[in-house]
Amino acid sequence: MPGSASLSAQLIRCHASTVLLRVSGESMQAAGIDHGDLLIVDRGLEPRPGQIVVACLDGCFTLKRLVAHQGRLRLEAAHPAYPPLELDCFDGARIWAVALHVVRTLKAP
Repeated sequence: MPGSASLSAQLIRCHASTVLLRVSGESMQAAGIDHGDLLIVDRGLEPRPGQIVVACLDGCFTLKRLVAHQGRLRLEAAHPAYPPLELDCFDGARIWAVALHVVRTLKAP
């Protein structure tokens, strides 16, 4: 196809720091990320408030939005059933990656 480019070239900034993860759960549904979606995340980016990040808390991964709130950072779900998770201090090791793209399989009608 003329003018087409590879999906990899369009979605992956750095192959060495990019990981694909499968979403489990519904905490980010209102952000357009559903259970079973495939996420393209980059471990080499500096996380900033407002971005959706993969964090490692108590040995488990969680997907939330990094938010600055009253001078502190916290992780917020995009679903009312999940309360915010306060971060005592910004520890870059706890923020594992920044989510960049979501890939979804289309369902047949």
